[in-house]
Amino acid sequence: MKQDAIAYSPATTDSSSHTKLGDLIALAKPRLNTLVVATTAGGYYMAGPAELDMTRLALTCLGTALVASGASAANQVYERDTDRLMARTRTRPMADGRMRVAEALVFAAVMTVAGLSLIWAVATPEAVWVAAATVVSYVAIYTPLKRRTSFSTVVGAVPGALPPLIGWAAVRGSVSGIEPWSLFFIMFLWQLPHFLAIAWMYREDYSRAGLPMLSVLDPNGAVSGRQAVLWAASLVPFGLLPYLLDMTTGVYAVGSLILGLGQLALAAAFARHRSTANARTLFFASIVYLPLLWILMVLART
Repeated sequence: MKQDAIAYSPATTDSSSHTKLGDLIALAKPRLNTLVVATTAGGYYMAGPAELDMTRLALTCLGTALVASGASAANQVYERDTDRLMARTRTRPMADGRMRVAEALVFAAVMTVAGLSLIWAVATPEAVWVAAATVVSYVAIYTPLKRRTSFSTVVGAVPGALPPLIGWAAVRGSVSGIEPWSLFFIMFLWQLPHFLAIAWMYREDYSRAGLPMLSVLDPNGAVSGRQAVLWAASLVPFGLLPYLLDMTTGVYAVGSLILGLGQLALAAAFARHRSTANARTLFFASIVYLPLLWILMVLART
């Protein structure tokens, strides 16, 4: 987000080229919610016995996907005014005025209730409570805070870190103990350098929308760089927790250390030179880091 500014041009969207179904899919953000589903499945697997009930796992993930879709839709309703000011979001259905607020809210409510009901039917009440907490913290706490403080990035990492606990609770009926929370903290810490990189890449968009992201309040990027290094460094030891808690074999520990140190090196490169190119490299590295870490964790589960 820094030196190489992302160009902004007036919206040229032709609303007639969009279908109602396409707009509902855009509200649900299925591509972005893939991460939610994958980490829910990861938490389920890490908590589960050697022989998993694959049908129950699939339905738990489907319920989580529905809940995440409802939360995404509600978020877009709330942020429609700021979304239309940003180049990367101005063509969303609510920002572009292609969908009425009432329609989107009904869609959000139906998806959320359907998802929570499905999790209740196939999993445990505790999993429902974690899923509900994810929606509330995302829609009612994080989303409004985005207009008020840069600390919203840290707050927003909480709902993003809860999906593994949904999966864990679906199996164990509880999230007590250090093991499930080790998965939470990995997800929490991973998001922060990831989002700092995004905020730097799109800092002009956020400034135009009047959102007090750190990249807007810290125009030379020094604080953003330091925080990226801090969070990436914190992720290195926390990434080892599943091994230290005897959840995985040493293969995971070695892989986690390599991935964590690699991401830390790229965060340090961004801190030294806050270019859009370095932010983009850190962003893509974070995208590579997470699936590889979870794959290692699943394959090396004890």
